[in-house]
Amino acid sequence: MLNFGRNRGQTRSNRSVPYQGLEYVDPKKKSNVVGKILLAATLTALCIFMLKRSPNFNTPSPFSGHEPGITHVLVTGGAGYIGSHASLRLLKDSYRVTIVDNLSRGNLGAVKILQELFPEPGRLQFIYADLGDAKAVNKIFSENAFDAVMHFAAVAYVGESTLEPLRYYHNITSNTLVVLEAMAKYGVKTLIYSSTCATYGEPDKMPITEVTPQVPINPYGKAKKMAEDMILDFSKNSDMAVMILRYFNVIGSDPEGRLGEAPRPELREHGRISGACFDAALGIIPGLKVKGTDYKTPDGTCIRDYIDVTDLVDAHVKALEKAKPQKVGIYNVGTGKGRSVKEFVEACKKATGANIKVEYLDRRPGDYAEVYSDPTKINQELNWTAKYTNLQESLEIAWRWQKSHRNGYGTPAVMSS
Repeated sequence: MLNFGRNRGQTRSNRSVPYQGLEYVDPKKKSNVVGKILLAATLTALCIFMLKRSPNFNTPSPFSGHEPGITHVLVTGGAGYIGSHASLRLLKDSYRVTIVDNLSRGNLGAVKILQELFPEPGRLQFIYADLGDAKAVNKIFSENAFDAVMHFAAVAYVGESTLEPLRYYHNITSNTLVVLEAMAKYGVKTLIYSSTCATYGEPDKMPITEVTPQVPINPYGKAKKMAEDMILDFSKNSDMAVMILRYFNVIGSDPEGRLGEAPRPELREHGRISGACFDAALGIIPGLKVKGTDYKTPDGTCIRDYIDVTDLVDAHVKALEKAKPQKVGIYNVGTGKGRSVKEFVEACKKATGANIKVEYLDRRPGDYAEVYSDPTKINQELNWTAKYTNLQESLEIAWRWQKSHRNGYGTPAVMSS
């Protein structure tokens, strides 16, 4: 027979001893706990009531709804060199801009400059996120009403891509798929895609036109071509407006000196030749290393088409303006003129006034001898023509920013991919 009474050996003095798996609770302590819970609940309710009385509590974000006469553009990689310049141009042209960047290559300082220039509500917002995180990307699209996407976000160094190919396929190809899926799910109908002349590889003849066969020879170009193919396949059965811009070697900076190029110090080895020239002129590195002097070109160094970043973002805006549903536009963005690396170095010496020491080394893996564009199509269809075509002048503008920003935008935020 079960005994539900007190054990015979138990006395009143040991009530706090655990009994059958339960612990005795002092009624006074229990009332104190209940009182604290009630107080917390009351304070929470009071806070909610006061927030609801606030005029801003129920006001939706201007970024969360479509507004007649205002085009809301999502700029991926908008904290980067090209993306920040594109964001500046869009904001100047009265677009609404949302920047998404994981700051692995971009600079929070560039975003802060843009926020200072355009502080009005509903003009610019920055979201820290990685496009490889599909859940985060879907949340961004669900909470914001985008009219168009300018997709810049990508790692973009040819040499680095040969050393870390999987990183490039993931970052460029897989992440573009995530963006496309979100656009399809949330009905965003316009895409301006930042592609590259690296998708052409090393063509048999120059200049490169939009129908030149795409035979990329490095993981960077291959990953970009894969992303292009995905976009084109998806667009066949959708009413999306697509513009693909394949651009060449970007130089320069904002003519008014607000933005510039500030790559991570550890990436200088893979970076653009302009950055290396400026580092040498500033004494950050002992000299300039030119990789490859035995190419089949007039002076043995690579020939490239150098496009000023101001012209480049102008092409993006014109592409956005001309984008039409169920239409795909593919355009080369370049000057149509090739310049050798040796020519570039001489122009940089004149722009900086520095006697830059030059060291000539073996070829860089994945590079090609000669690449320059035929911009006829974009001239005719988008009414776009490169205006900043004087190499030395573009470098002088960029040099002014570099001299006054020796540490780039300052100490970067502790955020990385």
